[in-house]
Amino acid sequence: MRDSQILKRIKSGDETALDYIYKKNYKMMTRMVINNSGTEDEAKDIYQEAILIFWQRSKEKDFVLTSKISTFIYSICQNLWRKELERKARHSGEMKDGKEMNDFDKKERAEIINQCISSLGDTCRKVLMYYYFDNMSMQDIAKKMGFANSDTAKTKKYKCKKELDKLIKSKYKATDFLD
Repeated sequence: MRDSQILKRIKSGDETALDYIYKKNYKMMTRMVINNSGTEDEAKDIYQEAILIFWQRSKEKDFVLTSKISTFIYSICQNLWRKELERKARHSGEMKDGKEMNDFDKKERAEIINQCISSLGDTCRKVLMYYYFDNMSMQDIAKKMGFANSDTAKTKKYKCKKELDKLIKSKYKATDFLD
């Protein structure tokens, strides 16, 4: 069943379409919570709340779906889980909960950056990987990449970093990286 058909059925009050969405996306949505320090019960609660929010939003007259239904619900789940982790951190006051939140954000940001790095050309990708992930010196990068000297490697790294920044900014909003 296509998303447009499902949405139309939900708008007309067909609860079987909502049940279909619930069952189709259950594993993916609950896995996100469980993989980010959540329990199975918390995952179920978050997913049910997300489904309820989706159902309420989809019934609004001016609601327009600009992504797949699963993507929309996934983002609701992420936001709900992030809020829940923040609530836990405030409530308990333990550093551990803050670390869980930071780990969740770090994973999410790393995914975004990895997607953008994958879009770069081979030379830029290698230079940035050698520098940021392998902690290689500019001299070593120059030798490995066949550049004339370390200054050439520095210039290339600078240009590649600017290209990566531009790519990230074109694909994502600044608020995607802010807490």
